Amino acid sequence: MKQQGFTLIELMIVVAIVGILAAIALPAYQDYTVRAKLAEVMVIASKDKTSVSEFFISRGNMPTAGNDAGIQVGASGAKQSSYLGNVACCGNSGTTATQATITYTLSTVKLVSSASGNIAFVGTGDQNTGVSWTCSTSATTVAKKYLPANCR
Repeated sequence: MKQQGFTLIELMIVVAIVGILAAIALPAYQDYTVRAKLAEVMVIASKDKTSVSEFFISRGNMPTAGNDAGIQVGASGAKQSSYLGNVACCGNSGTTATQATITYTLSTVKLVSSASGNIAFVGTGDQNTGVSWTCSTSATTVAKKYLPANCR
């Protein structure tokens, strides 16, 4: 008579392999979900950077406040996404200002605590080439593993 089925050792090996895979996959999946949530904030940032750039190109200087460029700042800016706690923009004074900073404060309620903090973009305007945007490494306090590639 031929015996069918798995031995106890074979079943234990399968369970161990599944456990190891789960131990590796779970943290990677959690990081991925946080990065996906931050992608929503990046879409809002893209819209806001375009608004500030258009303001600079049409006026020759950066806006002194976000509302001047049509950016929703403060509490109303935070309502654009459940992952935002606050939006701050600009703050430059004078008619020759060529630099603006847009800062997004992340909501710690909707994200893991290690993904909390600020993401800041600095725009530098030039009348010939327009506005170029960079991630501010000094003002960005979110862990690098959660940031998009252009901000790491």
